[in-house]
Amino acid sequence: MAGVRKLRLSEKIIYLFERLHLFKGAFIFSSMLKIGVTGTFCAGKDTIARYLESKNFIHISLSDVIRDEARTRGLAITRDNLQLLGNSLRNQEGAAVLAKRAIDRMDQNTKLYVITSIRNPLEVKELAKTKQFVLISVDAPATLRFERLMKRTERKESDPTTFEDFLASEQREMVSSNSTSQNIRSCMTMARFHLSNEGTFEELYKQLDNLLPLIETAASYQRPSWDEYFMDIVQTVGKRGTCDRGRSGSIIVKSKRIMATGYVGAPPGMVHCDDVGHWFKKTIHEDGSITQHCIRTVHAEANAIAQAARYGISVDGATLYCKMEPCLDCTKLLISAGIRRIVCDKRYHGATESREMLEEAGIILDVLHDELEQYPGQKG
Repeated sequence: MAGVRKLRLSEKIIYLFERLHLFKGAFIFSSMLKIGVTGTFCAGKDTIARYLESKNFIHISLSDVIRDEARTRGLAITRDNLQLLGNSLRNQEGAAVLAKRAIDRMDQNTKLYVITSIRNPLEVKELAKTKQFVLISVDAPATLRFERLMKRTERKESDPTTFEDFLASEQREMVSSNSTSQNIRSCMTMARFHLSNEGTFEELYKQLDNLLPLIETAASYQRPSWDEYFMDIVQTVGKRGTCDRGRSGSIIVKSKRIMATGYVGAPPGMVHCDDVGHWFKKTIHEDGSITQHCIRTVHAEANAIAQAARYGISVDGATLYCKMEPCLDCTKLLISAGIRRIVCDKRYHGATESREMLEEAGIILDVLHDELEQYPGQKG
């Protein structure tokens, strides 16, 4: 696969050594996972990547994206050239260009990826858009990292030869006020998990093995959409209902802010069905069927409109969230109040006329689950 870094001979030797420890603390991944690795110069980013490769991760380095571009342009592969070219690409194509090119190299059928050389916050944000992405950082004392650099049998792209040059080169990567330049320090602050690589390979691997289950859990978490978020609140509001035939809740939202809430119950000052029982009246329908309804309670949607009116809150242009499609009476209230969108968890068996009226009024009706809400005593 293009962009997957080939190992040097010395790295292959280290890689073989690392594989001896592969099955210690083994962890089976159950879903797609992308682990981004950022960190300071010589802190162990490639060591982490190689260890994850031994666990079937595919390694993509954003530096390799720059190297490929440098070769295309006929540039010498030096650290300074790569820094300048990377910044130039970000200026020309946006700060997330390297991440976008890396994403283009990913195979959707491949479950596990490790991405290294992440040096700009917008690269982190771009990779996070792919979902199942978690960023980790690694660091170690500067003197230890310089010692590791000096012990490399094969040096990279004109690596610095003095500690002063090492610190100066690193500083150019760590912090920048330019949004398109390298800013590793900001990337490290965005990491979900942090590793300290001050010891042996074994100690670093142990940290990783302990971290991998937490990383997968973090990656699998899906933040709820706004509709899911508000519908969860509807369910909580409905628990305040005082009529056990419904316990429905409703909220009115404008600009992602809750303006009013309502739940099924008797008007203020009246007794509750839960305390004295229902106040039933029978209704004879056109088809001859008979149903009975509790006339004591006010529907959740109507109570939300009443609450907004009572406290002088405009709901014009707002969205109403409710348990099921509104009845005809509530539908007319919602139209009159200026509600422009209604989001329901489920369908309501008696909502045919409500749907027709909402369509005529140009109000959006979204039902999250296309199934009928079931409750005791409903008309078939």
